[in-house]
This record gives sequence, structure tokens and C-alpha cells, in this order.
Amino acid sequence: MLKLGYKASAEQFGPTELLQFSRLAEEMGFDSVFISDHFQPWKHHGGHAPFSLAWLGALGAVTSRITMGTSVMTPTFRYHPAVLAQAFATLGVMFPNRIVLGVGTGESLNEVPSTGMEWPEFKERFARLREAIALMRQLWSEERVTFEGQYYRTKDATIYDRPQTPVPI
Repeated sequence: MLKLGYKASAEQFGPTELLQFSRLAEEMGFDSVFISDHFQPWKHHGGHAPFSLAWLGALGAVTSRITMGTSVMTPTFRYHPAVLAQAFATLGVMFPNRIVLGVGTGESLNEVPSTGMEWPEFKERFARLREAIALMRQLWSEERVTFEGQYYRTKDATIYDRPQTPVPI
């Protein structure tokens, strides 16, 4: 069965406009809405970069059916994976079976300005991503997670509000 989705291009439109477009997409029968997660837009003049997590909560509140999520979020530099695990678990509780966490290794345009870090090679970025996904899944399925990875650590961390169905990554 064919499913259609709307890509909420957060670099081109502000959060209010994207919300209106997304509500219309649901009304027109679209099945999903995915938003980008960029700290800054591709072009600074006239661009936009709304915070995707806040926006997804607003979208869930004004829609009832569509699947929604991030097209690519980077759980490796700007966000600690434990914080994203908590955020997406909360969204999953509030909007059951409607949330998807789309992830990727990131790009210097969005990660360097907000962190001031040196941009690592792909091999390290991919290793960080794999470790971040492992940590998030462990936090969604276990109690008191002590994680000692190469890049991330937690000590007795617990996600208290978890959806009945795990959030797909």
C-alpha cells in the first residue's frame, strides 16, 4: 500500500507555517510528517531553524493520525543520547505509535557552530552513532542503566516514562 509523507523543510519555513502545512497534509490524507533538525539553516539570509523537539510536541497536539518524527537527528554531538531517549520516550507516551526517531551522523554546518568542536572523520561519527543508538535502546528497555561506552556514559540512568511500543529508529 502506498503511503505519502510530507517533509517539513525547517530551513525554508518558520515553525508556525510548518505546523499549518502539516495540519493540512494530515487533512489531505498524508500518512506522515518528518522534520529536519538543524541548528542553523543552509542559507542564513531568509532561512529558518526551529527546534524540532518542541515542534514535534506541537504537531502531535494539533494532529490525530499521522506518523511524525525527525528526518535526521544527530544523537552524537549537540544532544547526548540519554537526553534524546528521554525526549522520544515522552513523545511516544504522549502520541502512541505515531513517533519515529530518524538519525544520522550529522554535518559540520549544524554541529560545529553549536559545540565549537573539531569535526571528526566519518569513521568516528558512525561509531558514535552506533553507540548512541545502543544506549538509547538500552535506556528504553532496562532499568538503572550504567553505560560505559567509548563516547558516552551513564550511571544508573532510567527513563521513567516509556511508551508501550518502542519508538522506531
